[in-house]
Amino acid sequence: MSVPTPHIASEKGQIAKTVLMPGDPLRAKFIADTFLTDPVLVNNVRGVLGHTGTWKGVPVTVMASGMGIPAIGIYSWELFNFYDVDNIIRIGSAGALQDDIKVMDIVAAQGACTNSNYINQFNCPGTFAPIADYTLLSKAVEAAHEHGVDIKVGNIVSNDTFYAAEGTNNADGWRRMGALAVEMEAAGLYANAAYAHKRALCICTISDHIYRAEALSSEQRQSSFTQMMEIALDTAVKMAQL
Repeated sequence: MSVPTPHIASEKGQIAKTVLMPGDPLRAKFIADTFLTDPVLVNNVRGVLGHTGTWKGVPVTVMASGMGIPAIGIYSWELFNFYDVDNIIRIGSAGALQDDIKVMDIVAAQGACTNSNYINQFNCPGTFAPIADYTLLSKAVEAAHEHGVDIKVGNIVSNDTFYAAEGTNNADGWRRMGALAVEMEAAGLYANAAYAHKRALCICTISDHIYRAEALSSEQRQSSFTQMMEIALDTAVKMAQL
């Protein structure tokens, strides 16, 4: 497909090799305005804001993905396959499943379980296991430690539903299997990266706890996850140095 695409208005060369993808367009704008040097708006189709600038001299694009696997599936597919993006780092919020995970902890998703049918399209003769790229993951852990952050690394769950019909909530099963947290995008992103032979990682800040009455406000979710944002930005720098 030629560019611009139906969903991204950028021309070739306007999007960096590493893209940070929050779900929320306003969070994307916050990151661009707060951290990037000389950010330029490169996308505003359907209000999905994307900005390209530099962080510590390295070009970085920050673009929203929207909510859910179908949304990030579209944007990551186009970025990987039509805009020559090498690395996508999802940065977002997640709900904790384990007792030792607290609100504002940062989790890096080594793998992403899912109840989505998105991966069926790839015609694997079994069950594909969506996992992060090891190099991205190791560089993110390195960046986190440099920031003094005890980042949690493990399996998460990408759920297709935010609200569950009565009697269908199966969080207990994921919790029993050791999944750290639940969000809605990583498995689709990891599958697209695998198919395109590119790199992907999901880093989440815990915004609420599924088993305890702990939660951040929507305003806090938009602008308080600065540690996670800096870890992701420094990971982009480390990838550029390889």
